[in-house]
Amino acid sequence: MGIKSYIGRRTKPQKGSSENIKVSDYMSTNLITFTPNQSVMEVMNTLIKKKISGGPVVNDKKELIGIISEGDCMKQISNSRYYNQPLENMTVEHHMATDVETIDGDMNVFDAADKFLSSRRRRFPIIQHGKLIGLISQKDILKAAIELKSHSWK
Repeated sequence: MGIKSYIGRRTKPQKGSSENIKVSDYMSTNLITFTPNQSVMEVMNTLIKKKISGGPVVNDKKELIGIISEGDCMKQISNSRYYNQPLENMTVEHHMATDVETIDGDMNVFDAADKFLSSRRRRFPIIQHGKLIGLISQKDILKAAIELKSHSWK
């Protein structure tokens, strides 16, 4: 009778292996952030100038309180036209997403890729001790995959 199911001896991942590649290794730390009292128009100018699709909103203590994206700005453009309200008077705090999902900087990049797929988000903030320390985007995960391919994929 043959063996139906056999799992070979498992070894601990070696340092530097793809199993140890963390989100914190690829997250962006030089962040463009917004404040709740900034105007939506100012945010739109920054998004265009810096070629980004959104960014975290932080308070004076660098604590994450929301995220504002191109989509949030698009909603305000549409609403402002419909209600005939100027965009200059609209502030971030009333138009940002406040239900923000974060991930742990120690999470494996492959697990982060799964989280991106299941949540359909474009970016995740990384918080440490209550403060925003980084941001990981789908593009960062792609960069990690390209780098890892040269080390471990065949």
